[in-house]
Amino acid sequence: MTGRWRRSALLVACTVAAACGGGASGTTAPGRDPATPTPTPAPAPSLDPTGWVSASDGTIPVVIVAPHGGDLSPSELPDRNCAGCVTLNDANTQALAEEIAAAFQRRIGRRPFVVINRLHRRKFDGNRELTEATGGFAQLTGMWEYWQANIDSARARAARTHARAILIDLHGHAHAIPRLELGYMLSASQLRLSDAQLLPLLPGTSITRLHQLKPMGDSGAALVRGPRALGSRLAALGLPSVPSDVTPAPLAGEDYFSGGYNTQRHGSASGGAVDAIQIECHNIGVRDTAANRTAFAEALVTALLGMLEDYYGWTPPA
Repeated sequence: MTGRWRRSALLVACTVAAACGGGASGTTAPGRDPATPTPTPAPAPSLDPTGWVSASDGTIPVVIVAPHGGDLSPSELPDRNCAGCVTLNDANTQALAEEIAAAFQRRIGRRPFVVINRLHRRKFDGNRELTEATGGFAQLTGMWEYWQANIDSARARAARTHARAILIDLHGHAHAIPRLELGYMLSASQLRLSDAQLLPLLPGTSITRLHQLKPMGDSGAALVRGPRALGSRLAALGLPSVPSDVTPAPLAGEDYFSGGYNTQRHGSASGGAVDAIQIECHNIGVRDTAANRTAFAEALVTALLGMLEDYYGWTPPA
């Protein structure tokens, strides 16, 4: 690792350590937020030495990650050309992540943690393990470590402050059906199982902690397609979503993204207090224009605030 990346990684590592164990003793009970007397302006993003990662601090138990919307293509970086490497961007998803943060600020005067990869996907993939993410190019190892450390830090700080949190990994898809695809690390064929058959599969998903806690008595299939599930809340707001109570599962032959590296790594499959959901957004009506991005962001904020209250015991302080 170069000195540039070593210094950056050490700074982020110190942040993670402080979030996990530093600060005042004791933990904040679920549903309680430390005193922040007045809404604050949007925090300035924290950039790595190259400007390839943007990380904004938050004050609510939500982390927004946008790994595939970057548009920077520095000539000093080689293009990823590994077998099977996807190099097409998820258009407008970095702008969508920023608009979601702005929508929270408008609604409740508080913002989520936001981590955005600014590199174009042909240079770096923020939702893959090291080798595929970097195309095997050693000069990007530090970038991958710094990117993942920033997500780890945001998760740790959100959980340290609020006891529990949810991470949204934001993507865009070009599938034939214009709907949101929510990924929990359950395949399409698994989602087509009955509720009883799906129940034993919830441990090991990206919302394992949520399933264990059974908020409001919900567990198993109810958490992914019951009336209080995120997809169902979005569908009720006019955004067709799968899985949801309207569309419990993709039909056989229909495209569906079930979640990727970030959802697996940063959710609660292996323990921890942060659940993760991948949201794959269609383009027309969601990502394509500034007005549509704003409308989607407002709907997602509504859905997430309801979910935070019902499933995480958190409401915005008055």
